[in-house]
Amino acid sequence: MTTTPAPGFVLWLTGLPSSGKSTLAQALAGRLRAGGIVVQVLDSDELRKVLTPEPTYTTEERDWFYATLLFIAGLLVKNGVNVVIAATASRRRYRERARSRLPQFAEIFVYCPPAVCRERDPKGLWEQAAQGEIDSLPGAGAPYEPPLTPEVQVDTSELTVAEGVDLIWRWLQVNRFVNL
Repeated sequence: MTTTPAPGFVLWLTGLPSSGKSTLAQALAGRLRAGGIVVQVLDSDELRKVLTPEPTYTTEERDWFYATLLFIAGLLVKNGVNVVIAATASRRRYRERARSRLPQFAEIFVYCPPAVCRERDPKGLWEQAAQGEIDSLPGAGAPYEPPLTPEVQVDTSELTVAEGVDLIWRWLQVNRFVNL
């Protein structure tokens, strides 16, 4: 007799480019795995390399990309895999669509002032935006709509990665997403 796995949860880490979403997602996934929790990180930077190797960042492409990301997360959740998404998702509607379709969903706002994001800028995107080479960077040439009521807000300009993970972990425990 086969059993169906219990549905997993999805945590969507959103914030400006270079705010620390990917770093926080990987550290959080490590903490979850250490607790015996099955988790998959869906990082938009990594997925774009496969799904849109030459991204244009048009509205249509972003709509398609985030719909695809939601589809992948939904498949994983149905099979009992918990998901941590690290993706800017500059429009609230992308994240709200996920909230409406996924039963156990939490939005984590990875807050970081634009000036600090510019200083970090590991991919050089903020510099390219400042030079006028790209105009689609959320927070620099394109709008970014921060969450109105995120379940957790992590200020990565004030907290260490470990402190940010602890903050999310406490929320997960209080809200019974994890029982450790």
